[in-house]
Amino acid sequence: MTNNINILSVAKKALAMEATAIQELEPFIDASFVQIVEAIHANTGRLVISGIGKSAIIAQKIVATLNSTGSAAIYLHAADAIHGDSGMIHPQDMVMVISKSGESPEIKNLVQLIQQFGNPIIGMVGNTNSYLAQHAHHVINTTVTQEACLNNLAPTSSTTAQMVMGDLLAICLMELNQFDATNFAKFHPGGNLGKRLTLTAGNIAQVNAKPSVHKNTSIKEVIIDISKGRLGATVVTDEQSNVLGIITDGDIRRMLEQHNSIQDLKAEDIYHTNSITIAPHALAIEALNLMEQKDISQLIVAEGQKYIGMIHIHDLMKEGIL
Repeated sequence: MTNNINILSVAKKALAMEATAIQELEPFIDASFVQIVEAIHANTGRLVISGIGKSAIIAQKIVATLNSTGSAAIYLHAADAIHGDSGMIHPQDMVMVISKSGESPEIKNLVQLIQQFGNPIIGMVGNTNSYLAQHAHHVINTTVTQEACLNNLAPTSSTTAQMVMGDLLAICLMELNQFDATNFAKFHPGGNLGKRLTLTAGNIAQVNAKPSVHKNTSIKEVIIDISKGRLGATVVTDEQSNVLGIITDGDIRRMLEQHNSIQDLKAEDIYHTNSITIAPHALAIEALNLMEQKDISQLIVAEGQKYIGMIHIHDLMKEGIL
């Protein structure tokens, strides 16, 4: 129990220290930060991001975030750069070098090399008096008061600050580029995230059965149609396949409770005329939101009033939308 208490204490202390480090970044979001975002946005080339050690790992993460949100970026390891990989830097590129100290030999060599190329340098650095800060065209200040580790040595708060600043750059550039959900979907077509951004109600409906009856269809035939469709409902349509209403298996149960004989009953005697529909081009996530809002399990897919198909809440579960 004592060990558990110590672990909780250490973890909460570290969390508080890293949260403080993030909060202390706020003064660094200033006019110079705005200039940097605008410079990256206006630049016609890519943003090459480099670092050494843990900062190199953060550089890779920022590159991935930028590329996935519409801003072209590539990763360059600082040590590899001075052994030939600097050839990937094009004349129109900007280079952002990430370092806590800004004084490591690899960083100094890289800065000197980029200066020879003539590319603009952005220094994301935790020491504004460092070699990197003094030789960069722009500086993003990621100074932290203390690392979260016991000995104030392991990069923890400092790498968190770097990652947060990278996220802020990406988010600001997204806004400037008007990068919306449609754009996001182009870069994330796979997995559940891609489905939430691309899968439509029509996509789901087209693989389902399309149960339908007319107003004068007997209740027995209605029950058969609902069972055959396996969607828990059938749609009442006119001769032109326009939606008139819906009958669910719940309606059937309530009808059986209220009538001793169903021989003379027709679909028109029990169907709902105020049925909820959704357009086939609407996203599946919109269908889910509508079903939750209306507390229903089935949703009619219709183009205007023209019946296209039906989706069930289980379809959204199967697709990972729910």
